[in-house]
Amino acid sequence: MSARTRPTAVRESEDEAAADPITPLEPESATFHDVLLERSGGIARITLNRPEAYNAYSTRTLRELARATWEAAVDDHVGVIVLTGAGTRAFCTGGDVKEYARRFLKRPHDYWKYMAVFREAVEALLRCGKPVIARLNGMAVGGGNELHLACDMSVAASHIYIGQVGVGVGSVAAGGATQWLPLVVGDRRARQMLFLNERIPAARAEEWGLVTATAPSVVRNGEWVASPTAEEIGWAQKEERGYRIDLRKLDDAVDGLAKRLLGMFPECLRYTKAQTNYWKELVWNQTVPHAQEWLALHFATAEPFEGMHAFVDKRPARVAELRQRIAKDGSGDYLHGSPSRSCGSCGETGLAEQFRYCGRCGSPLAPEGG
Repeated sequence: MSARTRPTAVRESEDEAAADPITPLEPESATFHDVLLERSGGIARITLNRPEAYNAYSTRTLRELARATWEAAVDDHVGVIVLTGAGTRAFCTGGDVKEYARRFLKRPHDYWKYMAVFREAVEALLRCGKPVIARLNGMAVGGGNELHLACDMSVAASHIYIGQVGVGVGSVAAGGATQWLPLVVGDRRARQMLFLNERIPAARAEEWGLVTATAPSVVRNGEWVASPTAEEIGWAQKEERGYRIDLRKLDDAVDGLAKRLLGMFPECLRYTKAQTNYWKELVWNQTVPHAQEWLALHFATAEPFEGMHAFVDKRPARVAELRQRIAKDGSGDYLHGSPSRSCGSCGETGLAEQFRYCGRCGSPLAPEGG
């Protein structure tokens, strides 16, 4: 190519770029099923829209949350992102336990794949380059609290509570809670939430620094209730005795916080978020790959099988029975005892020690030691 043609080629390339500016980074028009994405006045509102499941997220929900966050991140008309849930009962109650029981207890290695999708959603909130406000319109439980912790700020309605459930359902809250609760509320309070699965009401959450602010949400006969009791919250959720839930002041508080953020320089906000995320990113990157591996392996054991089925069946988990098995012969890792038996008829091995008949040919198994 001659020297004369090179500037023309460069100019044509520049013209093409001008006609098609950074196409891969432009927001795409997408269809969502489990989330809502609304943009106006510089604010993108992402709503987890599964109120029939208390806004628990399925695999599809997580994919859509990551995509919606990305769309808001690359839209230069958006300066602030608000994450919330549909309705008044739940912000998010974490993973869809019915999906866990139906899918991952049967194919534990699929949980590794699922955890990759979960990480994508969480990391989208962490790394979107814009401040994210969690609008806590209802309870934030389990992975719902972890999504809340991934956000930069949060405003809680006065009727909500925050809690973890991992050790009570046969799992570990290693999707943000074990990593970030000690940073946010301190070591002892984090252990209180993680070990005991206690519910932290909105007022205490604000006192602990677990939320940025609270807003009144319980109304009685047209008057706001400043510090509603658990009983009053129950009446409001059922709309009894003149009580009801009203989220107008929550919206006012979230909008006020968002407008203050929109008054700040966007690039400075982006870099401030990246700098402030140092400790969150450090502990996340050091622990979550290990958690992804361990949780996938753990799904093949008795604890999640019992915990998830107990949750779905709405019954107490048989924790004491499992502990007794562990203390007696160490077989608590397996549903029906260690896979130590074999069949003398067909030669099948790896049969559970509690089995009396072969699962392959149906023949009676000889007594152990016989």
